[in-house]
Amino acid sequence: MTELAPCPSCKSTFTYEMDNLLACPECGHEWSMEENITGDHEFIVKDSNGNILQNGDAVVVIKNLPVKGSSQSIKAGTKVRNIRLVDSDHNIDCKIDGFGAMALKSEFVKKA
Repeated sequence: MTELAPCPSCKSTFTYEMDNLLACPECGHEWSMEENITGDHEFIVKDSNGNILQNGDAVVVIKNLPVKGSSQSIKAGTKVRNIRLVDSDHNIDCKIDGFGAMALKSEFVKKA
């Protein structure tokens, strides 16, 4: 039995073949076998308005964000420059004045 590639969306290993597609039972994602072979799955991060973010962009925080282990929070309207995109649940790494290195979710920022 040939082992199928994991789901590009959720990384589940329980993928199966359905007609000429590969499918994931956990997240419902379907993709073609050619896409799997060529590896065209590109890492794309979008802000709260749907704009595509890139490394080095500047973003603005859209709501107050509590900081774990601190009594202060990151206020709405805080501008963050020179972001770095990473493939994890908090997909933006950055440095914020007064806080230092932080990881933010793209759903709480908008492109500046």
